[in-house]
Amino acid sequence: MPRLDELANVALRVPSILVLDLLYKCDIDGVTEHVRAKNEDMLFKYKYVIWNMYYLGHVMNVVVLVLPLRHIVTLYLHVLAALLLYMGHQVSKDYVREELHYGYEGAVYLDYLAFNRFVSAMTSQIILSTLCAFLMRTRKVWLFSAHVLPLLARLCTAPLTALLTVNTFSMGLTGSAIAVFLLSNIFVPYRLAKAAYSELLQVIELYRLLAVGISLWNQFAVPVLFSVFWFVLFVVQLFSDTMAGSATSASHQGIFLLTSVSECCATPYSLLGLTFVVSYLALGLLNLCKFYLGGHAAVQNENVMHRGVTEGVTLLLLALQTGLLDMQVLQRTFLLSIILFIVVTSTLQSMIEITDPVILALGASRNRSLWKHFRGLSMCLLLLVFPVFMAYKISLFFHMDFWLLILVSSCMLTSLQVTGTMLIYSLFMVELFRSDPIESLDEVIYWVNAVSRVLEFVVALCVVAYGTWESLFGEWSWMGASVIIIHSYFNVWLRGQSGWRSFLLRQEAAKKINSLPRATAQQLQQHNDVCSICFQEMSSGVITYCRHFFHGNCLRKWLYVQETCPMCHQTVRPTGPVQGEAAGEAAGEAAGDAAGDRPNPVPRIPSPNKQLPGPWPPASVFLQTPPSLAQAQVTVTDCPAPVPWRVSKSENR
Repeated sequence: MPRLDELANVALRVPSILVLDLLYKCDIDGVTEHVRAKNEDMLFKYKYVIWNMYYLGHVMNVVVLVLPLRHIVTLYLHVLAALLLYMGHQVSKDYVREELHYGYEGAVYLDYLAFNRFVSAMTSQIILSTLCAFLMRTRKVWLFSAHVLPLLARLCTAPLTALLTVNTFSMGLTGSAIAVFLLSNIFVPYRLAKAAYSELLQVIELYRLLAVGISLWNQFAVPVLFSVFWFVLFVVQLFSDTMAGSATSASHQGIFLLTSVSECCATPYSLLGLTFVVSYLALGLLNLCKFYLGGHAAVQNENVMHRGVTEGVTLLLLALQTGLLDMQVLQRTFLLSIILFIVVTSTLQSMIEITDPVILALGASRNRSLWKHFRGLSMCLLLLVFPVFMAYKISLFFHMDFWLLILVSSCMLTSLQVTGTMLIYSLFMVELFRSDPIESLDEVIYWVNAVSRVLEFVVALCVVAYGTWESLFGEWSWMGASVIIIHSYFNVWLRGQSGWRSFLLRQEAAKKINSLPRATAQQLQQHNDVCSICFQEMSSGVITYCRHFFHGNCLRKWLYVQETCPMCHQTVRPTGPVQGEAAGEAAGEAAGDAAGDRPNPVPRIPSPNKQLPGPWPPASVFLQTPPSLAQAQVTVTDCPAPVPWRVSKSENR
């Protein structure tokens, strides 16, 4: 049963982490001071005992935590059997006490009350002994029946004073049996450690250390293990806080829950558990967003960046960097609220990355499903309003400073991105209901994106300027300076560099398109074909120097990606007047070919004053001093050239 093994693998390791968490919270110095207050001699006597027990507890729980599952099950079975034996001795002790209090020394079957007590106690002892034998997988029930001796003595009408002696003897007998069992298995931990070490060496030789770490991570189910541990800790803390006092209003309930969460991240173990819980919550929220937008199929397409890892790592790094563990409860609560705010902002950014291509695809693909459009628009509306609401709420609780400005600006940037996406979607919808397409739609979309990016750049620049001003004339710190530097590089410099590069690329593409000759109506009629990029009819177009016809906007989009012709992969360059004249002649030849002037339309080798249309490189590539075409003085007749070969995919690459 694999499911049962997975459940046991997690459930049986959680108590070890709980004990480690309690040991971390334990104030050993306080215990030592308490012993010193009682007696100075006792301090010297018990000081090292206390510290040794403290470290021994850590070692034992770590060993139990990393044991294989079958050994953990065996350990828990032995512990459970020991607890059952303890319960049996407690039943015998209570029975002896009741008999002494009752004072009847005759035969038990002659007194009704004494007989009822005897039957109840004997039934309990038989059940406990049978359970111990079942757990130890043996039929020798008598091995676990030492606690029955006081009842047997009472059945034999032994004196009541002798029952105490028999009960003490039975307890000593059980303790001796447990001691013999422990001594016989004293080398079991050593053998387990030796076997684990030899197995670890073999695995390292085969798969290296990283593979071993990944294997142990999956074998112990570390994320699920720490998540279950934190959830148990949170439920216990929430129950104790509820019993201490309840919240009276909704705002108080929110602070009450946040305080309980902050109480459950006071140790490294609980902080790690909260990290995995946040990761799973972010993953669930992102999968819910995918399912709402695209159904079950969209959830199957996993993205590495949309697995909740970013949110969990963000929380862990911020908690360690700000010293969350060393703070008091009230300070930890307020700091944790800011950290969770940042995590929620990161999750919203991931949701935008999921929603943006979906809503744009709905507009560009002319999908007429109203339900799909409603889901996309409702998600965009949520991502537009919720960040603004978050920024408004957090600005009410905290005074405006550099850190709060960063938080508010991240929310505003999220809303700006959603606004740009909805504007582009609106343009697609306008084009859908028009009878003819919008020729300059690409330019409009570019400028909408450009305005959105410029606003993001301005917001980031304002944050950097405010932070620099506060660092120079206010409170300066290494943390603030490092954040300003990182923010300046990633959100200002790289963003500005990317925008400028995109602008130059569009300028270069526009320059190349303007240098190409425009096709006349007669040439388009003689060409009688669709655009090779969009496969739409051509009412206008441009002609490349390799005699191919395209829509101007389609070729401009293509040139954003690469600088070659989509058909023959020749480089498209802006030209001067002479090359423009040659291009016109090439266009005329293309028109003649399309009109059927020649039965076998093959490219010709042009005269020396024409640009070579084929895939051959110019002569300047092979010469140190490239001569001009006039100096070459090559006389070539207009004869048909061989038909160019088809370029394979590997050659194309």
